[in-house]
Amino acid sequence: MLMEMEKMETTAEAAKDERKRKITYAEAVLEATDQCMQMDSSVFVIGEGVPDPKHIFGTTTGLREKHGKNRVLDMPVSENGLTGVCIGAALKGLRPIMVHQRLDFILLAMDQIVNNAAKWHYMFGGRLSVPMVIRAIIGQGWGQGAQHSQNLQAILAHAPGLKVVMPSNAYDAKGLLIASVKDNNPVIFIEHRWLHNITGYVPEKPYTVPIGKAKVLREGKDVTIVTSSYMTVQAMKAANALAGKVSPEIIDLRTIKPLDFETIRQSVEKTGKLLVIDSGYYSGGLAGDIIARVSENKSLFGRLKAAPKRVTLPDIPTPTSHALSKHYYPSHIDIIKEVCELANVPEGQAKAIAESERQKLPAKPDVPDPSFTGPF
Repeated sequence: MLMEMEKMETTAEAAKDERKRKITYAEAVLEATDQCMQMDSSVFVIGEGVPDPKHIFGTTTGLREKHGKNRVLDMPVSENGLTGVCIGAALKGLRPIMVHQRLDFILLAMDQIVNNAAKWHYMFGGRLSVPMVIRAIIGQGWGQGAQHSQNLQAILAHAPGLKVVMPSNAYDAKGLLIASVKDNNPVIFIEHRWLHNITGYVPEKPYTVPIGKAKVLREGKDVTIVTSSYMTVQAMKAANALAGKVSPEIIDLRTIKPLDFETIRQSVEKTGKLLVIDSGYYSGGLAGDIIARVSENKSLFGRLKAAPKRVTLPDIPTPTSHALSKHYYPSHIDIIKEVCELANVPEGQAKAIAESERQKLPAKPDVPDPSFTGPF
């Protein structure tokens, strides 16, 4: 009995120590990839710059040394051709993880992704599948302008047969990547560059986070905020600034396709007010789609106390200059303004909160806040 008690205490202490373990988002992606490759010899990684000195913002560091050059491969600048090769490999039993340092490069492979990877399972009555993960990185403040800074997740979510995940923290990044690799159909795994160096609790052992399941990060009663990826960080900053004045409920979608509408429905039923935030564009985007789904639902429409709102990028190509970037990308200040309007916060109070937060913004728009440590 004593030995059993000692064993239980040891296990409890180990669990407690595990909870203290914090790593970066990039390290979580790297650890998930490494563990998938250890667990399954059919998993391989391929992408432009995968084995180079920067290792895709540190997310592929050491993989070639550990797993060999036959499983960790650089690739020529031929996105459509190489995507076809990876689809063929997946059809023959391998599990590729294809990596793009910019989501924009996926555009060069859309024929293979949309017409082949996304369709095989359906066209062959479920007898064939393409177990393939395509990692793509989005972001802001790169100074790389209209062709290298786009947030095009809505285009990918539009294609039937594709799953699209956008984790906002290190824990979900590891769990969702492992779940994506295990999935028997293609998954687009989108990472925001400004998330790579944030830290969070991540268990060392492999685990999965279910694809298609959102998470209520912060319970509230006044306004439902639906968000994903880096905009989840901005939403939490806005909620902290509004503490004591507004009680927003924040839903981190984690997966944008398939969409967990049930979690959204339950929250909007409670609050009667909806704000959707997306790092993509206004027209034809995720935010508008979610608002349409809520408005189409008869029971939810009757519970709305105000017209739903959205915060997105404008329908303008991404600027290169810092002067324009400051006005292009939405921040937690924009979220504060919309939440205050929905929650009927007096205009003077709303302006005071927004101005206080504006004073804390970094001088350079290339960083999200003074605590940010890169990479740049």
